[in-house]
Amino acid sequence: MFFSIITINYNDKSGLRRTIESVASQTYVDYEYIIIDGGSTDGSVDVIKEFAPDIDCWVSEKDRGIYHAMNKGVLQAHGDYCLFLNSGDAFYDKSVLEHIAEKGLKEDIIVGKLVSFTNDYLFNPPSRLISLYYLYSGTVPHQSSFIKTDLLRQYPYDEQLKIVSDWKFFVQAIVLHNCSVRYIDEIVARFDTNGVSTTNPDKMWKEKEQVLAELFPPRVLADYQHMKASECLTQTLTPRLRQHYTIDKILYHIGKFFLKFVK
Repeated sequence: MFFSIITINYNDKSGLRRTIESVASQTYVDYEYIIIDGGSTDGSVDVIKEFAPDIDCWVSEKDRGIYHAMNKGVLQAHGDYCLFLNSGDAFYDKSVLEHIAEKGLKEDIIVGKLVSFTNDYLFNPPSRLISLYYLYSGTVPHQSSFIKTDLLRQYPYDEQLKIVSDWKFFVQAIVLHNCSVRYIDEIVARFDTNGVSTTNPDKMWKEKEQVLAELFPPRVLADYQHMKASECLTQTLTPRLRQHYTIDKILYHIGKFFLKFVK
């Protein structure tokens, strides 16, 4: 199994060094390393040159944003699978690629675990199949997802989006085109919590709504909004109430309660 590890960077010299060091330390050698720099002016290029023997392909030039840079990386990839380990992120340990390769996996998308640098928050792949219901309010982290290179070329990242294009890719590939997914019990990477999606939750949700409206009919989305609201309400109820009342019955009684005030 041959991997393409792709790093996107712009003016994050210290984060880039951390990422490169984690890639260069891998015990597994059947991979290529690609760095797409957006024309940094903070010394990032000097770091890239310092580690030139560990890098197979790099470029430093102005681009049109994160997803344009990620698409550029995919165009340079020769691996069976791509993994985006962007500037500031790092492999969990030096044997990650070796452990993945040993499994002999064939699925379109392979999803592992992810932890943060700051508080060791752990992302576990969902126990159920990834569906539209899961992706409606959840996501699949690109830092711990190995994606077949051909699939990324078939569904390139939407460069008009600023935050959720990788999420849109998963909706298209997994939900609309039923690509195969495999969850693995391996921590793949540590991620930088200062990323754009983490620090801009309101903008992220607005972009998600835009994508959902583009891909699905309004009545489908209305059903998912109802189901998610019902789920949130159910989670706030006591176990005794959940045992004796269905969610529809609870919503019915809540509706009757509020009707008293509008008569």
